[in-house]
Amino acid sequence: MEEEMMKKITGLALALMFVFVGVAMAAEMEGMIKSVNTETKEVSFDNGTVIVLDESATITIEGSEGKLDDLREGAKIKASYAEKDGKNVADKVEVSK
Repeated sequence: MEEEMMKKITGLALALMFVFVGVAMAAEMEGMIKSVNTETKEVSFDNGTVIVLDESATITIEGSEGKLDDLREGAKIKASYAEKDGKNVADKVEVSK
């Protein structure tokens, strides 16, 4: 009985650890667009940070659906991203002019 309880506690602890690690890896960033490279799907922020848009990334511009070609230097940007293979990979981008 005690051994079974320890297995349940250990399993719960491991599950919680994975949840918190996943949350810790997600991040948001706000700033101004410095440059956009449509070939590599990279967007550079004015602070030097570079994000890469995921294939399924959503882009919203002033509340409407947008695309990478619509992003312009100097626009205010907010991106949700996670680090993958050493790159900041964004799955959501919101832009205001």
